[in-house]
Amino acid sequence: MPVKQISITLENVPGKLSKVVDYLGENGINIIAVSVVDTTDFSVVRIIATDPEKASNVLRTHGYLVNITNVLAVEVTNRPEGLDAILKPLKEFSVNINYLYTCLRTGENTVQIVGVDEVVKAAQGLSKNHVHIFREEIYKL
Repeated sequence: MPVKQISITLENVPGKLSKVVDYLGENGINIIAVSVVDTTDFSVVRIIATDPEKASNVLRTHGYLVNITNVLAVEVTNRPEGLDAILKPLKEFSVNINYLYTCLRTGENTVQIVGVDEVVKAAQGLSKNHVHIFREEIYKL
């Protein structure tokens, strides 16, 4: 049920992220979602790519230290309080959200990438509350 997220650390230097995007694009890999969070000297880049295994291999080949994490990709109604459809069940099931970022919009909805401390427990809680969780079809959106 989880999807694979690739994480790398980049120096906060102009052009570093562009190189990553170039390497992936040259290998036919599309970025579905990306999150960049900076600190003073470095940024953590999280990527959902169309082919996570191939993307990981490409980045490793270019010298990046790659971490692959299981995350949830969940559909949320694009309206006020729509995000509560995932926040409340996770709270109810005592699952901590480590981070969350928007992937894309599908019609009237958005897809949120959610990094949690307990993926299986989170998926169970969301499923019980009728939240659509993307599986491998996320790689084809």
